[in-house]
Amino acid sequence: IGLEVNAAEGVGFITMSENGVQAGQGCGCYTQLKTAATNGSGPRRNRAMKTAAAVLVELDRPLELWDLEIPVLRPGQVLVQLAYSGVCHTQVLEARGKRGPDRFLPHCLGHEGSGWVRECGPGVTRVRPGEPVILSWIKAPGIDVAGSVYTCGGRSVNAGAVTTFQDWAVVSENRLTPLPGDFPLREAALIGCAVPTGVGVVLHTARLQAGEGVAVFGVGGIGLCAVAAARLAGCWPIVAIDVRAAKLRLATQLGATHTVDVTVTDPVAFVQQLCPGGIDCSIECSGRPSVMRQALAAVRPRGGTAVVVGNAPAGDLLEVDPRELNQGKRLLGSWGGESVPDRDFPRYCRLMAAGRLDLSPLLTREYTLDQINQALDDLEEGRAFRPLIRFPPA
Repeated sequence: IGLEVNAAEGVGFITMSENGVQAGQGCGCYTQLKTAATNGSGPRRNRAMKTAAAVLVELDRPLELWDLEIPVLRPGQVLVQLAYSGVCHTQVLEARGKRGPDRFLPHCLGHEGSGWVRECGPGVTRVRPGEPVILSWIKAPGIDVAGSVYTCGGRSVNAGAVTTFQDWAVVSENRLTPLPGDFPLREAALIGCAVPTGVGVVLHTARLQAGEGVAVFGVGGIGLCAVAAARLAGCWPIVAIDVRAAKLRLATQLGATHTVDVTVTDPVAFVQQLCPGGIDCSIECSGRPSVMRQALAAVRPRGGTAVVVGNAPAGDLLEVDPRELNQGKRLLGSWGGESVPDRDFPRYCRLMAAGRLDLSPLLTREYTLDQINQALDDLEEGRAFRPLIRFPPA
């Protein structure tokens, strides 16, 4: 997600290591705010507020915990107190410098979460103070504000239209969706990215029907959501493909009928033996061009579809033999599973609440904000399926 604000230098005062927080010199001290900014729809803050935030200061370096001053809301902006934030591979790529040069450093991170609206800027009508909401990078109706600039000791820290690795966040109105009913905030954090992308790619992008076969290449958070959605759609077979046994075991729990450990078995050969001529659909969630080629090779000619979901590092290119396309195979991309927040987020909540889309097994590990680097490492190394950052209660 591109940040569309002017970059400026930033300064940190607390540096996080994998195992904790080390105090340093700089613009303040780490403060966790636990009080509401406002209790009504009209009042505005009459004093400066601060938030703890995990800030990307330098590429391929640990995130640093900074105490940021929250800017006054502009038209179309909303102040949200975070309850939970998901951690996505996109943030791993960004933090590791694998998305190319970053001219917006230092900046905030995170694009899926849940929390409560605490204050609304002028013109906001989509949400109201006190309301629980889903934070997502996927645009919904409402005012679209490109980003914000926080400050730390007089230095600027950039943020996009939505960020979630912080206690409090200024968010564009169109990146918020009211949370229906009493749906739990913990599971709601998944609906910001993992669920709409993984479930949406099955239901909207590929439009899989009962009885059609699907192979999911890479069963991390999004791939596991795709497996669960394929079971919901009545697909057969559902083949989960990965390098990690723990992920394959969870994929079986969520609905995979077959699993392939690629350290032992050629996934394309397995799929073609299981489905002579090729499978109906492949969904690629690894972000590796070599796996994208395998996904296309595994589908059948004359209508087989391979969908690329995974984000590849900057500079990686996908080479395709055009003869595969001449055979009638289709290669598709996906933008958030083509999910539409107002149409789909309430539906995903209903399916999850009814147990028809049980994704709770993904949420095996929770972290506090000062453990953000550990969460990124665990996600990258496959020790966590979808890490959750848990914030202090309201």
